[in-house]
Amino acid sequence: MTDIPGVGHVETWAELADVSLPLVSFRGTHVFAADGDVLTSESTLRFRERTEIERDLHEHGFVVEDVRDAPDRPGREFVFVARRATAEPVPPGMS
Repeated sequence: MTDIPGVGHVETWAELADVSLPLVSFRGTHVFAADGDVLTSESTLRFRERTEIERDLHEHGFVVEDVRDAPDRPGREFVFVARRATAEPVPPGMS
């Protein structure tokens, strides 16, 4: 239970809906104590392999300079340090 100023108490939880690797689906639920309203959201994450991400970055004109562990999830999440391979303008939506 979380107390949000101006809103009141909100209870939240997440439920795993499906695991079909590389996809993982889950449902988030928020219950507002003040009026009993319930808000749910469904999400699906796609977990990609390091080689797949490196290939896609290369295909879109980037050079991977380093791949590091996420500081809060060592061994569980990658942080890619990449730069554009050329001085060509970045296409819309790619910046």
